[in-house]
Amino acid sequence: MLQRAEGDWTGEGRVRRRRRSRWPLWVALLALAGAGAYGYSRYGHVAEPATPAVQTAAVEIGDIEATVNAIAKMQPKTYVDVGTQVSGQLRTIRPDVGDVVKKGDLLADIDPTVYQTRVAGDRASLDNLRAQLAQAQAQLTLDRLRNDRAQQLLKNQSGSKDAADAAEATERISEAKIDALKAQIAQTQATLDGDLANLGYTKIYAPMDGTVVSITAREGQTLNANQSAPIVLRIADLQTMTVTAQVAEGDIPKIQVGTPASFSTLGLPDRRWRGTVRQIEPTPTIVNDVVLYNVLIDVPNDDLTLMTDMTAQVFFRLGEAKGVPLVPSAAVRTARDGTQSVRVMTPQGPKDRTVKTGLSNRSMTQVVEGLSPGETVVLGAGGTPAQRPSGPRMPPRLG
Repeated sequence: MLQRAEGDWTGEGRVRRRRRSRWPLWVALLALAGAGAYGYSRYGHVAEPATPAVQTAAVEIGDIEATVNAIAKMQPKTYVDVGTQVSGQLRTIRPDVGDVVKKGDLLADIDPTVYQTRVAGDRASLDNLRAQLAQAQAQLTLDRLRNDRAQQLLKNQSGSKDAADAAEATERISEAKIDALKAQIAQTQATLDGDLANLGYTKIYAPMDGTVVSITAREGQTLNANQSAPIVLRIADLQTMTVTAQVAEGDIPKIQVGTPASFSTLGLPDRRWRGTVRQIEPTPTIVNDVVLYNVLIDVPNDDLTLMTDMTAQVFFRLGEAKGVPLVPSAAVRTARDGTQSVRVMTPQGPKDRTVKTGLSNRSMTQVVEGLSPGETVVLGAGGTPAQRPSGPRMPPRLG
């Protein structure tokens, strides 16, 4: 009896322990179910898509200027590379970079020894030929007298015909020698003139008024003019500068000779220089498959502020209008047939309207017909989508 009673007591204890172990599981399941219901009630709904926000702008009265922009480099309008026409050792270079020189000033000297020797030889040859000419002329005088005497004796039948013919031939030979000597003298004189010119080229003079902007040769350097003319220095007139702007092929039809232009430099962005287009070069420059045309503008540079190879931003003024209706350029739409239109805000909503425009730039466009000041137009194709609200995200699904 005692063992059975203990066995019954042990069995009931096991049942109670199983019931206690299931209780936490039910609590956890109920908690999860409650959390799921709360999450669905708060995050389970799907937000409706927001209506796109419409950006608008009013038609205003203002001023507009249409321009084309380009990057440019500067060079002096007039400059010359001063070289040497003869070979030799460069003895001296008189000016320094930045010096102002006048036309005719002595710039450099080349060793003249070789050319002085040639000139002296030419003069000696010329003197020799002139002496030979004087001798030949004296001989011709004698030969003429002998020929006259022989012809007179033949006429008086006192001399032979052979003697008369020989005397006549001798006179003609003397005349021919004189002609040959005169030709040699002319040839030697030409050689002397050329050598004198080369001797003069050993002194290099300034061909124009200007400023020495660069020196490429050095004193003591041997210059060889037989292959190409060596450059000694460059003189430029810095009083007038030429701005070379590179304009894209899409904008070049808008620019003509005489188009007003203004530019500023990197060092002086607040100062504006003004000029007009002098020339549009017909041959383009291709940079990274982009076709660019050089447009030249001359500007005075009295204070010498502008320098060679400065970078400038050029603005070509295509036209301007003051006190006209303006709308943002983003509001104007152009069809394939060229007609232009805008979307105008009305009480019934945005409505398309055909307009006629005038000047235009990247930000604003002039309206000639179709709009009145104060009306509201839609920018772009109707607006930009509104951003999604930045709220908490839906939690991940359980299970």
